[in-house]
Amino acid sequence: MADTSGNAETTGSKAATAEGVSGPRKSSWKYIGPGIVVAATGVGAGDLVATLIAGSNFGYTLLWAAVIGCVVKISLAEAAGRWHLSTGRTLFDGWASLGRWTSWFFVVYVVIWGYVYGAAAMSSSGLPLQALFPDVMDLKWWAILTGLVGLVFVWFNQYAVFEKVMTVLVGVMFVVTVYLAIRVTPNLGDAFAGLLPVLPDEKDSVLNTLGLIGGVGGTITLAAYGYWVNAKGWTNTGWMKVMRFDNRVAYATTGIFVVAMLFVGAELLHSANVAIASGDKGLIQLGDILEDEYGTATAKFFLIGFFATSFTSLIGVWHGVSLMFADFVERYRKDRAGREEAASGEEVASGAREKSWPFRAYLLWLTFPPMILLFEGQPFRLIILYGVLGAAFLPFLALTLVWLLNSSRTPAEWRSGLLSNAMLTIAGLLFVVLCVKQIWDQPWSEFF
Repeated sequence: MADTSGNAETTGSKAATAEGVSGPRKSSWKYIGPGIVVAATGVGAGDLVATLIAGSNFGYTLLWAAVIGCVVKISLAEAAGRWHLSTGRTLFDGWASLGRWTSWFFVVYVVIWGYVYGAAAMSSSGLPLQALFPDVMDLKWWAILTGLVGLVFVWFNQYAVFEKVMTVLVGVMFVVTVYLAIRVTPNLGDAFAGLLPVLPDEKDSVLNTLGLIGGVGGTITLAAYGYWVNAKGWTNTGWMKVMRFDNRVAYATTGIFVVAMLFVGAELLHSANVAIASGDKGLIQLGDILEDEYGTATAKFFLIGFFATSFTSLIGVWHGVSLMFADFVERYRKDRAGREEAASGEEVASGAREKSWPFRAYLLWLTFPPMILLFEGQPFRLIILYGVLGAAFLPFLALTLVWLLNSSRTPAEWRSGLLSNAMLTIAGLLFVVLCVKQIWDQPWSEFF
């Protein structure tokens, strides 16, 4: 059974006291890594499209909302990393201490979400390849190829190699998005004016704005950040300053991606009154528009960046969520055996989890069953459940972090202060509103 009495404080305090002195005395660029991974994974093609559409619809008006979205995610990822480092325990172990309901929610979520997301991630990664090489094969085969490449890559490599590849792909994303932002010649005066919190003058402007804030780089990978922190070898409070610096770098990077794409939407689409489709196909449309405006080379350069964006999200989820699933299985096995010891960050740091059968089993789940959806289309009811569970995860993450980081489960020194609590609470309330809206918008009459 999970310990719900608060006795975990002793374990966490011992871990922090015994090992808190190990680690660098100050943060440095040479240590960053998990932040790059979470930034690359969290910003997928869907985020870029949402930001493009915001720019095409409202110009620079919602630039402030995109920036706030990055700040909100900084607070969430920092809280997840702080839990791992201050207690020496994994996030799932913390969730388990809150009651069995967290385990049930998590396992239902990752099974349904993983099945649908696997197909979406493979399709998103295949789209730019099909656009780059249109006469080679159909989209579904490109999608299957990217899924298999992701599977093999994550299956045989541990975190160090994974991080290096993600860093290279982030570099590609960065160069492409910044190049495009410069190429469209942004109006800097209007851009700075967009930092003022003003709502668009249209119906549902508040909900649209909240959606942009909540949708910038926000997925289950925010919870995976603590696992990547441990996989990097950071397992105690001696790494706290480094983790916080790493996290800020992550969301500064995310902010650059988002602002750059909003510039493109505002200048290339809004000024010409051009609309693009939602979803990944909107980026293919953008590629066509770029080709008309700036030539074939710019369009192909953009498609390379589109692939880097999609594929980093694919392999990031393949790695990070599989680590979380392996932690869930390990905790379940301990509960079944009646063992009370906490699942520790040191176990993740050892790399053993990345070779474990639960890790690889979830990798297979993300890869092969979703291929059915590539051929048959996505089942209507499953998509509704996927949307509801996805909308519910971030409120779950934010509010459980508030609970964990203000209780005796966390050593007193590392509990949330006023600013952290305010940011986590705001994030939780924001995601609750967005969750309710998404549940309300589902076509429930057609579900039954």
